[in-house]
Amino acid sequence: MPYRVRENLYIGNIGDAAEILQNGSTEITHILSVLSSASISFFSEWKGLTIPTKEIKKVYAGGSGGASASEDDSGDRKMGCLVSDKLLYLLEYAGKDLKLVRMGVPLRDTENEDLLDHLDVCFDFIDRSRKEGSVLVHCFAGVSRSAAIITAYLMRTENLSQEDALKSLRQSCEFVCPNDGFLDQLKMYEEMGFKVDCASPIYRSFRLKVLGESYHRGDRIDSSKFGADPGVAGEVASGVEAASNEGKTVTPAFRCKKCRRVVALRDNVVDHIPGEGEQSFGWRKRKSSNSYNKYEDSDSECSSIFVEPLKWMTAVEEGAMEGKLSCVHCEARLGYFNWAGTQCSCGSWITPAFQLHKSRVDVSTI
Repeated sequence: MPYRVRENLYIGNIGDAAEILQNGSTEITHILSVLSSASISFFSEWKGLTIPTKEIKKVYAGGSGGASASEDDSGDRKMGCLVSDKLLYLLEYAGKDLKLVRMGVPLRDTENEDLLDHLDVCFDFIDRSRKEGSVLVHCFAGVSRSAAIITAYLMRTENLSQEDALKSLRQSCEFVCPNDGFLDQLKMYEEMGFKVDCASPIYRSFRLKVLGESYHRGDRIDSSKFGADPGVAGEVASGVEAASNEGKTVTPAFRCKKCRRVVALRDNVVDHIPGEGEQSFGWRKRKSSNSYNKYEDSDSECSSIFVEPLKWMTAVEEGAMEGKLSCVHCEARLGYFNWAGTQCSCGSWITPAFQLHKSRVDVSTI
């Protein structure tokens, strides 16, 4: 049976959801299904159940909805890491006499699955459902995916840390246990101030990681998720205007040393924890037992900056695994990229890597 977490909010598994969809409930009026497939056919494949439904709408990352869409989906247009043709959610009437409202969100229970970019739509549905009745949030076992969604919801609505929110949830359902990847993302959510902040360096690093994993799975890389080209006058102007409106200092810009075209802004930089210089490289490690081969005094300052993929990087857009990064204006070589990663001069390994050599760019302000 479902476990009550808060007023009008329950957590459960697929069996709990199936029971309500088949026989109805005096309490539950809405169901949030977080399964590997958003379709109600998942229940048929699981137990051969036939559950009547009537679609309200489908929404894809990028904001496209079905012809039956009855709600404004303008808030769905910023989908972060999700490719533009990925189904974000399915909304439908379901169950006995079509009295239940069900949202299906496709989410796998794997450590590299993108939880963050599904949180806002789940929260909106939970909030609306609790105002209209009661909502059951369920996944297959009621242990990881549903627990991650509700933990994040408690973090946001009650201003709780990840640890405190999960502890509170376990007081209602002691066996919940989000997978390690979800826990990492919940920690990011906390560090971003209980919101998915696409401008945050934390989120930018996360987005880069997701893009890299998508590439290695063989997925099509959606270049619309690349950072804007800072060398395009309109985009630079809008960035400067946004910074001034927020009272921020103008962001430093990195320019091609040869032609002075802007190739990156400070906001495009993906920070990393410095390594231990030459000692971090594999061939140095193999010789580390040699007392004459010590590098304690070596300068481990980074000789490159690493940025998110940007729309001027044509070789990246064309799908190459690795290659040179050249200025789109004068074709001077600026750096190197590799989806499998590369090692910075400081010794830290960056994956995937979009590297601009400091010797090829100058720093200025716009």
